[in-house]
Amino acid sequence: MKNRHDVKRYPGLGALSLVFFIYLYAPLAVVITYSFNANRITGIWTHFSLKWYGSALNNVALMTALKTSLIVAAVATVVATTIALLAALSIIRGKRVRFRKLSETVVNLPLLLPEIVLAVAALILFSLVGLQNGFLKLIIAHSAFCTPFAFLPIRARLQGMSLDFEEAATDLYASRWTTFRRVTLPLIFPGLFSGAMLAFLISMDDFITSNMLSSGGTTTLPVYIFSLIRAGTSPELNAIATLLILASLVLATVALTVASRGSRDQL
Repeated sequence: MKNRHDVKRYPGLGALSLVFFIYLYAPLAVVITYSFNANRITGIWTHFSLKWYGSALNNVALMTALKTSLIVAAVATVVATTIALLAALSIIRGKRVRFRKLSETVVNLPLLLPEIVLAVAALILFSLVGLQNGFLKLIIAHSAFCTPFAFLPIRARLQGMSLDFEEAATDLYASRWTTFRRVTLPLIFPGLFSGAMLAFLISMDDFITSNMLSSGGTTTLPVYIFSLIRAGTSPELNAIATLLILASLVLATVALTVASRGSRDQL
């Protein structure tokens, strides 16, 4: 008897899937291809060249914006992942959590609200308290909306982890800290790492909040790219986009590799 879930049983599904993936990835292919175009006019191919990558890497304003994004994303990732880890341990492993569902909703609230609402709320809050430091404003706001992205993989990892290991450590008179450090943390590390990488990518990619909160000297990379687009497209933008795509693929591959190894080790 054939598998009921075999996709070959549905005529036309393969062709539809092919069309979908072409629609999804064709723009990326165009951007990557024309990043190697020597012609300044986008869309008119002349010959292969790497000069736009050199131009992008030698752009001082671009490198400053990249540095700002990396600093904000790195600090926000550490803060968001720490909060997400503590929240997941309290909600999933806590024995006296009375409002478990409500607590999860509060942690995931930035996913439920439009980002423009969170950005406006953060802008109003910082204005009321008189916070002027651009870096601090970006780090606080990014940490807030990155927390649920780090929380979900950690929660899933904790929910799928058996209590037998922790109970065995307790039976061997291990303290709660020792149990967490030697048993729980290594087992949930793939989820922790995946959540951190996801939070980092979300922070690096953010535009709406960064555009509203950035000030002089704290322009992030997406905001800088948007300012270039307003002046007109150029092959330099294609080179920047290609480098970002490559960096995202590397981070995603590392996260998937760590997660898959963790799953095999747990089995």
